[in-house]
Amino acid sequence: MNGTITFDLPIGGMTCASCAGRVERALGKVPGVQRVSVNLANERAHIEVLGQMDPGVLIAAVDKAGYTATLPQAETITQADQARRLHRERWALMLAIVLALPLVLPMLVEPFGLHWMLPAWVQFALATPVQFILGARFYRAAWKAVRAGAGNMDLLVAIGTSAGYGLSVYQWLTRPAPHLYFEASAVVIALVLLGKYLESRAKRQTAGAIRALEALRPERAVRVLEGREEEIAITALKLGDLVMVKPGERFPVDGEVVDGQSHADEALISGESLPVPKQPGDRVTGGAINGEGRLLVRTQALGAESVLARIIRLVEDAQAAKAPIQKLVDKVSQVFVPTVLVVALLTLAGWWLYGAPLESAIINAVAVLVIACPCALGLATPTAIMAGTGVAARHGILIKDAEALEHAHAVSAVVFDKTGTLTSGAPKIAHLAAVDGNVSLMLQQAGALQRGSEHPLAKAVLDACDEQGLKLADVSTSQSLTGRGIAGTLDGRQLALGNRRLLEETGLGAGSLSQRATAWEAEGRTLSWLIEQGAHPRVLGLFAFGDTLKPGALHAVQQLKAQHISSHLLTGDNRGSARVVAEALGIDDVHAEVLPADKAATVTALKKTGVVAMVGDGINDAPALAAADIGIAMGGGTDVAMHAAGITLMRGDPRLVPAALEISRKTYAKIRQNLFWAFVYNLIGIPLAAFGLLNPVLAGAAMALSSVSVVSNALLLKTWKPKDLEDQHP
Repeated sequence: MNGTITFDLPIGGMTCASCAGRVERALGKVPGVQRVSVNLANERAHIEVLGQMDPGVLIAAVDKAGYTATLPQAETITQADQARRLHRERWALMLAIVLALPLVLPMLVEPFGLHWMLPAWVQFALATPVQFILGARFYRAAWKAVRAGAGNMDLLVAIGTSAGYGLSVYQWLTRPAPHLYFEASAVVIALVLLGKYLESRAKRQTAGAIRALEALRPERAVRVLEGREEEIAITALKLGDLVMVKPGERFPVDGEVVDGQSHADEALISGESLPVPKQPGDRVTGGAINGEGRLLVRTQALGAESVLARIIRLVEDAQAAKAPIQKLVDKVSQVFVPTVLVVALLTLAGWWLYGAPLESAIINAVAVLVIACPCALGLATPTAIMAGTGVAARHGILIKDAEALEHAHAVSAVVFDKTGTLTSGAPKIAHLAAVDGNVSLMLQQAGALQRGSEHPLAKAVLDACDEQGLKLADVSTSQSLTGRGIAGTLDGRQLALGNRRLLEETGLGAGSLSQRATAWEAEGRTLSWLIEQGAHPRVLGLFAFGDTLKPGALHAVQQLKAQHISSHLLTGDNRGSARVVAEALGIDDVHAEVLPADKAATVTALKKTGVVAMVGDGINDAPALAAADIGIAMGGGTDVAMHAAGITLMRGDPRLVPAALEISRKTYAKIRQNLFWAFVYNLIGIPLAAFGLLNPVLAGAAMALSSVSVVSNALLLKTWKPKDLEDQHP
C-alpha cells in the first residue's frame, strides 16, 4: 500500500473566503486526495494524497475552478517580486484616488454651502477608466467565478459598481437633468483597491516569521579540505565535510565543533537570549551566529534535514493548517454570496414595490452588494494563526498545527515528566557530610580518586571541586571496583569511594552518619561513601547525589498556578526523589514509579477531569505525549517526542510551558474576536444597506475597513513577549 504524500501549492486569484472554499472543494473532488486545507492569508493549498499523483492533475482542478496554481519549485516569487507587485498595486490605487476624488469632491463640500457639479461628460471621462481599466481585475475574477458556477467578493463588487455606472449612463443619455452616480461606482472601486492594498501589506507582515527564518540560511560556506580553505555553495557540501566559521558569521550547517572555542547567538532559532558557549564536542545549529572565536565544524545535517529547515516546515504547516473553528466559516462562505445576491434583489424589488424611484431602489441594492464582504470572514482565522505561530516561533515555541492551538487555550492541568524536563538530568552533589567535619578535604580526596573518570557521579564530584577551586593530587595504584566504586592510594593512605555494597564488604557500618544516610535515601538520593581502607578501615564521609532542578522550573509552576492550571509530576523514578522535586516546586500531585507503558494510561485517566497537557522529552514520553489533549516536547529531546507533540519548545526551559499556553490563549482569543466582528459587521451592515441607511460610498469604505481591521487586530499578536522569561531566576 502506498503511503500518503503532501503537496503545498501556491494559489493565485483568491479574494475571499468563498474563493478559498471553492478551491478546497475542487481539490477535494480529485480521486486520491485525502485532505485539503486552503489558507486565504498565505494563498496556499496544503494537500494530502494517497499514493503517487501527478501534481498537474491538482493544478488542472484548480484552474477549472477559476484560479491558478503552481508547483512550489516553479514559484519564483521572491521578496523583490512581491515588493514590485505591491508597488504596482500602490500606483493603481493612487490613480484610482486621483480620478475618483474630483467626482466625490462636490459631495464633500456640500455641507459647507457650496453647490456645484461637474459636467456629465467629465464625470463619465473620470469614472470610465476606474470602472473598466483599474476595475478590470474584478470583472476577470467575477467571470471566472460565474464560469465555475459560484460567486465571490469580486462578483458582488462587479455587479454593484456596474449597476451604479450603468444607471448613470442611462440617466445621462435619456434625461435632460439627470441625477448621476458615477462617483459611487468610482469611489467604491477606489476604496476596495485601498482595502486590498492594505490587506496585502498586512498579510505580508503575518508571514514575517517565515521570511525571517528563511533569511537565516547562508548560501555559501568555507570548506576545509586537506588543509586548504575553499568557498563553495551550501548545496555542494556533504555530510562529514569540515566547515570553517569565522567570528560574526552564521553557521552554514548543523554540525559538531571539532576545533576552537566561541559563543553562538541562537536567539532567532531557539529564542535563547544569551549566547551559548561552544567548544569541541558541542553541537551547533545552522543559521545561528558565531561569536568571538574561529570554529571548525563537522557537518552532520544538510538541507531539509537541518534543524532550521525542520523549524520552517513546522511553522509553515502550522500556518497552513485550518482550526476546527474554521468549519463554521466554511459553511457560511458556501452560501454567503448567493444569499447576498438574493438580499440585493429583494431590496431592489421591495423599494420599487414600496413606491420608491427605480434609481433609489437600484442604489440601495448596490449598497447591499458592496457592503457584503466575505473577505473579513476568510481572513479572521488564518491571519491570527499566522501571527500567533510566527511570534511564538521567534521565542522558541513551535506550534505544530491549529488544532494544538485550539486545545492549548483550554488546558486545565499540566503533567510534567521529571528527568530532563523539570530537572537537568545530570547528577550533582545534593548533600555531603564528613565525620571530622572537614568537607573540603573530603571533597578534595574524592576528587583525586575520580580524576579521569567519565562516570556521571565522578563528573559531579569533579565539577564541585572546580567550583571550589580545589587542587587535586595524583593517586597511585588507582583501580576500578566493578559495581562498587573506585579505590587508590593518596599520600600513602588507601582510600575508596563507593556504594553501600563496598561499605558492607569492608565490614563497616554507617556509624555517626547513619541518620543522615537514612534521611537522604528517603529523598531518593544516590549515596557514595568515602572509606579509608587498610589495617584499620573507617568511614571518612558521605556523599548524596541527586538530580538538580532546572533554572526556571519553580517559576514555571508558579506561572501555571497564576493561570489557574494545576500541575502534576509523572515519573518512573522512586517516590522519594519525586516527592523532593514536587515539594520544592509546589506541584499539586505526584505519580511516581510509573512504567513507561503506564504513563499514557495515567494521562488518559487525568483527562477525565479536564483538558490535559503533557510535557516530556524522552522516547518513553512519546505515548503519554500522544495520549494527552496537547503534547509539549522540550528542546533537546528526542525526535520521537517532538513528532508526537503538538507543541515543541526549542530549548529546555520549563518557563516556556506557561508561555506556550499563554500565546495559544491569546491567539485563540484573536480568532474569536475576528470572527465575532466579521459576523457582526455583516449582520449589521447588510440590513442597514437594505433599508437605505447606507449609500454605496459609505458601504465601500466600511467593506474595505472590515478586512483591514481583522488583519490589523491579528497583527497585534506580534507584540507579544513571554512574561519575565529573561528576568526570573530559579
